[in-house]
Amino acid sequence: MPSISERGLKTQASPIRKLVPFAEEAKKKGKHVYHLNIGQPDIKTPEVALKAVKDYAGKTIEYSHSAGNESYRKGLAGYYQKLGINITHQDIIITTGGSEAIQFGFLACMNPGDEVIIPEPFYTNYNSFASAAGVAVKPITASIENGFALPDIREFEKLITPKTKAILICNPNNPTGYLYSKEEILALGEIVKKHDLFLFADEVYREFVYDGEEHFSVMNLKEIEQNVVLMDSVSKRYSACGVRIGAFISKNKAVVETALKFAQARLSPPSYGQILGEAALQTPKEYFVEVYKEYINRRNFVIDALNKIPGVKAPMPKGAFYTIIQLPIDDSDKFCEWLLSDFSHNNSTVMLAPATGFYSSPLHGKNEVRIAYVLKIEDLKNAVDALAEALKVYPGKTL
Repeated sequence: MPSISERGLKTQASPIRKLVPFAEEAKKKGKHVYHLNIGQPDIKTPEVALKAVKDYAGKTIEYSHSAGNESYRKGLAGYYQKLGINITHQDIIITTGGSEAIQFGFLACMNPGDEVIIPEPFYTNYNSFASAAGVAVKPITASIENGFALPDIREFEKLITPKTKAILICNPNNPTGYLYSKEEILALGEIVKKHDLFLFADEVYREFVYDGEEHFSVMNLKEIEQNVVLMDSVSKRYSACGVRIGAFISKNKAVVETALKFAQARLSPPSYGQILGEAALQTPKEYFVEVYKEYINRRNFVIDALNKIPGVKAPMPKGAFYTIIQLPIDDSDKFCEWLLSDFSHNNSTVMLAPATGFYSSPLHGKNEVRIAYVLKIEDLKNAVDALAEALKVYPGKTL
């Protein structure tokens, strides 16, 4: 029997999705499962976006330009320009989700054996993209004690070697909900400039910034415009995860031209997704006002409720709709599996994402889980109640 590739063997299973079989089995037994494991909002997709797809009158669903429809790229450039990000449609490649944008970044900018520094915990699939590209992840660990703020810049310096090619951040952060300040981004910019590195930034959650804070984009860093690559997506901004439309953006023409080669190899991004994405640019401001209020209410409720559970530590996230929380447990992987296979409260249970998969460093996250507060408050209340009861009876509790 032929052997599996080393690349495939080294690529980890998603902590967000690997417990799906256990959730499916729990549902077959009649248990209701509250999904706090995945960033799939129950927020409605903007009507203007849905209508554009429903009203599509074409007789053929054709390939687009490999970089995406020009009208969409021009519209998207206008969106960024309104945010003070001075780019044109020629700086943009439309991708199959933000995931493909990250893949293009690794493939276009890095060679096998190169290293990328990423503050951890980080979005788990960064590991998978790096493995596929033959790139080594060098983690720098953030702490729950200060809400997962950017680690000291001197710690970044310690990790830089001749193989270091890039730094990757997610801002606001998935999975922690931390919002990097302008000062933190400027400090990263200085490191990037000093060592002539690429700075990759996943800014998918730009619209979800709370408490009067402001998002500062890496695209606004001066003197390193040629070093910066922005990854973005419509998935969370417009609650349209399934359309799989993202964007790869850089003012570095050589980087864009190289990424376009990979885009040409996959022919074109999804046609219906681009129709929806372009129409979504016309989403009224009222939509975001309502969504913002909803997420603020959900965040405030769930963080307050979690911190009332004995032994639980839940930092207040400044952005996105995630938080990494600390639990009084021995092993988050075992605990999350046990919740689905052995536990029930009022004929329901909760599905969480073990935090081990959001770290690259071994043994980190063993007493942490990621929570996505993407459900309505009534469901969040039931989910937190179930978690509180579970922690009372879990065999591996540490309190």
